[in-house]
Amino acid sequence: MRHQEFEPPEELRDTIKCFWYNIRDFGEQQTDFEVVPDGYTEIIFYFGSLSTISYSNGLQQLPSPFMMGLLNQPVRFYTEDRLEIIGIRCFPWTVFDLLGLPSGKGGVHIFEHPIATLQSSLNELVIAGRIDQALARVKEYFLNIRSGIATSSMLFKAGVAMREANGSMPVSEVAASAHATVRTLERNFKQSSGYTIKDVSALIRFEQVRNHLWWYPDSNLTSLAHELGYADQSHLSREFKRYSGSTPGAFARKSKKRKQALGDDFVAFIQA
Repeated sequence: MRHQEFEPPEELRDTIKCFWYNIRDFGEQQTDFEVVPDGYTEIIFYFGSLSTISYSNGLQQLPSPFMMGLLNQPVRFYTEDRLEIIGIRCFPWTVFDLLGLPSGKGGVHIFEHPIATLQSSLNELVIAGRIDQALARVKEYFLNIRSGIATSSMLFKAGVAMREANGSMPVSEVAASAHATVRTLERNFKQSSGYTIKDVSALIRFEQVRNHLWWYPDSNLTSLAHELGYADQSHLSREFKRYSGSTPGAFARKSKKRKQALGDDFVAFIQA
């Protein structure tokens, strides 16, 4: 597996966390992998085969691109052979405004948007191994659409505060950081992201625990709970199981095995 992340241009840093590329060969047999929640929304261009479970139609082939919205539980995907992905990791309070789409909840979003016209040219570049050019084309596209929208400084300030506090800041303090009332901020935040500040903060905090246990699976959970603003270890464990479906201890044990197989890179979207 090869995973690379790239910082966005200065003009995009209020809307996009990073661009990334991943390639992995899963072999000839169909393989499934799980995506665990975090505090970001991803726009996914993929090259290869990728399906997920549709509750109405069973296994469903996904279009490219599609959007991974905020998750409240893991989502399972199915693939085979080589899978290459170009991802755009966005802040959930900016992605829908950036694309000019109505906000909404849900994990896998299938949406119609002119961005889909990139798929053909990106596919040609990926096949030719010109990944740098493919990423440059994606960046150029987002620079063009970003120049045509006005972003909310209030939401930007709120998002910065939430991220810097690792999701542990009370809503009233987030509002103060954004120089807004709680009511005004909550209304605008939910309109832009589809979620409340409390919803997203909880995912950001879970993400910190998840990442920490990946890097340091032998961590003391009581200390980690205190560091990240949980009431106690039991609170951390309940929240962790709520989003991951497993206990922190079980996740830590799996992390050790995955690191042996995959190396040190934790890739939220591609997990064995």
